[in-house]
Amino acid sequence: MIDLYFWPTPNGWKASIALEEMELPYTTHLINIGKGDQFDPEFLKIAPNNRMPAIVDPDGPDGAPISVFESGAILMYLARKTGRFYGNTERDRIAVEEWLMWQMGGVGPMAGQAHHFLKYAPQLDPPQDLPYPKDRYRSEVARLYGVLDRRLSENEYVAGDFYSIADMSIWGWASLWEGQQQVLDDKPHFTRWLETLSDRPGVKAGRALHAELRGDHRDKQSQGVLFKR
Repeated sequence: MIDLYFWPTPNGWKASIALEEMELPYTTHLINIGKGDQFDPEFLKIAPNNRMPAIVDPDGPDGAPISVFESGAILMYLARKTGRFYGNTERDRIAVEEWLMWQMGGVGPMAGQAHHFLKYAPQLDPPQDLPYPKDRYRSEVARLYGVLDRRLSENEYVAGDFYSIADMSIWGWASLWEGQQQVLDDKPHFTRWLETLSDRPGVKAGRALHAELRGDHRDKQSQGVLFKR
């Protein structure tokens, strides 16, 4: 039984979706990021960067327990463990890793900054309604989604003709395109892919995990923990 340290965010969904898709049993431990649970010393023992998600697998390599932090590392670990969603050849795996790293270095950080400056910063006390970063991150997310649309015009999924952890890593942020002030009218292949993944039972189950706890982080306590610490 894998222990999942989780809060319902796009990064948390990567791990919950992977566990559901791979049909791995898990127990959820909530890390309330608005209250600062991610800074708890016990959590830092398994996630030294004070970020969730993280997992602890009691049946790790050679049967010994192991903890894994960072969402991309979790996806790769689980895919290797199960032999699923990583492709069948070395060329497949290279493509999966390319697009997984593209998400980790591009879509995740840029969409996260877009959310911050478009949604949260204007609500701070005092308000930080800043045109330059709003335009900067909105435009960069649009560029990245254009890259994705072009890739998907030639492939059913991001790494090729097979569904993989790379798709799982991108979907959570991409599904929140409206909050990033994006449009889909000019991205038909992105739209097709988004709808296909959204219909998968594993994606639905991973996205639904403690969905009732998602908040807008507009209270001063959450803002102080998330944005000023």
